[in-house]
Amino acid sequence: MSSDERDDTLDPKLIALSTSPEEEGEEVEEEQESEDQPTQRVIEMTVSAGERPERIDQFLSRVIANTSRSKVQEGIASGAVFVNGETLERPSYKIKGGDTIKVIVPRPPRQRAEAEDIPLDIIYEDDQLLVINKAAGMVVHPAHGSRTGTLVNALLHHIQDFHRDHPGADPDRPGIVHRLDKDTSGLMVVAKTEEAHRVLAKQFFDHTAKRVYNAIVWGRLKNDFGRIETQLARHPKDRKKMAVVEEGGKNAITEYFLMEDLEVCSLVELRLKTGRTHQIRVHMQHLGNPVFGDPTYSGRSLHVMRNDIPQYRYWIDTVMELMPRQALHARTLRLHHPKTNELLEWTSPLPDDFEETLTALRAKRDELERLIDR
Repeated sequence: MSSDERDDTLDPKLIALSTSPEEEGEEVEEEQESEDQPTQRVIEMTVSAGERPERIDQFLSRVIANTSRSKVQEGIASGAVFVNGETLERPSYKIKGGDTIKVIVPRPPRQRAEAEDIPLDIIYEDDQLLVINKAAGMVVHPAHGSRTGTLVNALLHHIQDFHRDHPGADPDRPGIVHRLDKDTSGLMVVAKTEEAHRVLAKQFFDHTAKRVYNAIVWGRLKNDFGRIETQLARHPKDRKKMAVVEEGGKNAITEYFLMEDLEVCSLVELRLKTGRTHQIRVHMQHLGNPVFGDPTYSGRSLHVMRNDIPQYRYWIDTVMELMPRQALHARTLRLHHPKTNELLEWTSPLPDDFEETLTALRAKRDELERLIDR
């Protein structure tokens, strides 16, 4: 889910074994590859009327995921960028409202994921599935720029007979049913057979598989519990992010519950009713309580008003060093076993960086309470 939470689950009728495309993108997932994929893709857009003038190389590097200004400049030099039907010759051209832009992006040759002996924290395993506790920082599956060191590379080593038993399976996604963002930690289930994948994927699609997350979020919640229901889509100005939109997005529902008031932050429990890209992170930002430490959705900015801001900012920066990622952990996973139909539940303890951050926040809260009591 990453989801968050990077967990856009596909209709199981359309899923062959191991087809989940990822979001927990890094920040938004990279476009996935397939055998019959064309050697190039075409991106077309129209600049909105309210867009401020900006160099086109800066603009395109901002709105196209997984690119950079230097790559855009290379594309312009090679004649791959068109504005209003004409080949663009200079990267200094400033966009204006109504401009139509077309970019032709070449695709690199597909590379197969290779098995790597990467240790996995396996919570449960039998002949049908395994449940792992994914560490923060691990990408779930290979994408452009991250072909090694991923969960898929580790699984290909751990389940060495996977492709022998399932020769038609996508080699880049052995048994992946759902996903978590790179910097979200916690529980994931992996199917070891085609039938197990089909059954598990259906549970995620039908929302009968339950996922519970813990997060540290900025500030105090207005209500101790609630339900966030919005539409989510790509951010209109930054294609690497998601955003709440009025229309044209996918329905997204998150339930939240206050677990502990930490004065400047809150420890919350979150339950996904849908599984959209970056869902929890976008929803908490929308609520006004970004996930603490989240570099993409305002979680590394100070979200508290105090008189002693200079000293307070120093303390917050110190706590931020304990949590260099979003403070989000997939703690509980509950589903029916794909073969026996037994209801199973697993819980993962909070990782060390999460616990250390909580300890620091509790200490500051207790200190403030003592000062008030004097």
